[in-house]
Amino acid sequence: MAHAHHKIDSNTVDFQVDPVVLELGQRFVDAGHELSLVGGPVRDLFLGRTSPDLDFTTDASPDQTVALIKKWADNFWEIGRAFGTIGMRKAGFQIEITTYRAEAYDPESRKPVVAFGTSLTDDLLRRDFTINAMALRLPSLELIDPFGGVRDLSASVLATPGSPEDSFSDDPLRMMRAARFASQLGISVHDDVRLAMTQMAERIKIISAERVRDELVKLICGANPRVGVDLLVDTGLAEFVLPEVSALRLESDEHHRHKDVYQHSLQVLEQAAALETDADGAVPAPDFVLRFAALMHDVGKPATRRFEPGGAVSFRHHDMVGSKLTAKRMKTLRFDNDTIKAVARLVELHMRFYGYGDAGWSDSAVRRYVTDAGPLLERLHRLTRSDVTTRNQRKAERLAFAYDDLEDRIAVLREQESLDAVRPDLDGAKIMALLNLKPGPVVGRAYKYLLEERMEHGPLQPDDAQARLLAWWAEQPEAAPPVPETDEPPAAVEPSPNEESK
Repeated sequence: MAHAHHKIDSNTVDFQVDPVVLELGQRFVDAGHELSLVGGPVRDLFLGRTSPDLDFTTDASPDQTVALIKKWADNFWEIGRAFGTIGMRKAGFQIEITTYRAEAYDPESRKPVVAFGTSLTDDLLRRDFTINAMALRLPSLELIDPFGGVRDLSASVLATPGSPEDSFSDDPLRMMRAARFASQLGISVHDDVRLAMTQMAERIKIISAERVRDELVKLICGANPRVGVDLLVDTGLAEFVLPEVSALRLESDEHHRHKDVYQHSLQVLEQAAALETDADGAVPAPDFVLRFAALMHDVGKPATRRFEPGGAVSFRHHDMVGSKLTAKRMKTLRFDNDTIKAVARLVELHMRFYGYGDAGWSDSAVRRYVTDAGPLLERLHRLTRSDVTTRNQRKAERLAFAYDDLEDRIAVLREQESLDAVRPDLDGAKIMALLNLKPGPVVGRAYKYLLEERMEHGPLQPDDAQARLLAWWAEQPEAAPPVPETDEPPAAVEPSPNEESK
């Protein structure tokens, strides 16, 4: 291509290359080798961002690279040597240098195998997208852009260096990466790329759940997650990685008009992300748990949809069903248990507030709301507020006022009691001493009873709590019958049907 090589001029692109980068380039050139900064770091220079992780490519073999950096680097490692990659740290930068790759296939399987090349252009051809297939030759700072990466970056479009089919055959995860870049950079994908993603979507099944999950997290945490999710759904990729989200596109007919659940969910995702805080706030952005719960909050609707007499549509218990579906999908995607529990819990609780607006709640209901949300309360506040997408201004304002009121009630109760850790007024040791019990399930039941009392009535005085516990205990089958005051041995007593306390 005629305009493939440009000398970078600081007047046209405002960026700084760290002296460490130039010094490394000089070492390679002095030894008769080529070295170029490549991929993401070059793209980021055009976007005005800097990265602490730097990727380089070279014609030097891994052995030659090690010889050149051994004494220069702060430390280095050879874990990726088989793939031509040597890693190192220098002056706070994490650096990877990879020997040029060439296209080579195992003739038996047509699967790509690692083969080292001698040409920078061939190496760039094998990269995922044109915006990542640019290199900065060092130390001269000559831009090598054979596939129009600068053009595509300024046009905000994602295209592949060769044919998208070749790129996605090489690594089908690149289809997920396309959606991730759409989310992170807010760019559209070229028609050819979209078509290849649609035709090859099923190929994503050969990629490990962990790799798919990592791309999905980056997509959800991007600046434009709605764009990324929409691309996954439109191309059919979501059928394989997030089928519950594809299923939200419920068909509606003239007789059963209802809100498009899919578009509503995308809007809730967008609104939830807008309610995140800065680093010092309650929910620092980007928050995957909040955003993913927002996307998934209505996935129980397709399974619970019922057409009522008169044309109304209901989705009873879609919160509980959706919570289970969400947990199951996240397990399949190999998320850790804490993240799964947090997202599923938010989905389960997202409807809880709706009883509040009409009737108001008792103090005990407010206590339960806070206790059930636990550490997720700040996220639940944001999810619930985001779940209002009605165009009816009065309805939206009514719900917002009601939620303001609930937050005020929580604040007032917090002042009066320590709401964050609602515990019974007597602890386990006191319960055992009072009822003369050994540790066991009965103590747990007594504890649960006192917790209910605490929820219902707020903090109790110790005497009051003891009196209630003794009254409850008198009604339990395990409570020992009073021993008659006599010198004779007691008559044989039938064992109680429940022997838990023995």
